[in-house]
Amino acid sequence: MTDQTTPLGLDQQLCFALYAASNAMTRLYRDLLEPLGLTYPQYLAMLVLWEQAPLNVKTLGERLQLDSGTLTPMLKRMEQAGLVTRRRDPADERQLQVALTPAGAAMRPAVARMQAELACRLPLPLREAARLRGELQGLAAGLNAGQQARAAE
Repeated sequence: MTDQTTPLGLDQQLCFALYAASNAMTRLYRDLLEPLGLTYPQYLAMLVLWEQAPLNVKTLGERLQLDSGTLTPMLKRMEQAGLVTRRRDPADERQLQVALTPAGAAMRPAVARMQAELACRLPLPLREAARLRGELQGLAAGLNAGQQARAAE
């Protein structure tokens, strides 16, 4: 049997198609983010912080779906780069707040230009990209809900 006809073929796997597309997209972003001095996960963190900052580390991790073991070293590097500050919340010393620095806030227009460049490089129209994003968000939500339900059993 060829890979095209067996359900165990690599090219028949949804997980592999998502994995390959994710890798290709991340490489595209990496090339565009490198001149800005951002990694892809740092870019995602900046997007969240531009929406709402300051934000506690726990909430940021939930938004990015990252655990603290991944998030903490990334935030330390971002702080060393002068993009964010990390401070204890005066209202609750147990909480660590992440805020943008002036340099981090000033980076937003450059990232907006980078996103426009990215849109030009996508191999599909923006309307189709928006539809695909919605489908993938629905898939992720369904998978997460199913995993949570199984964990609660």
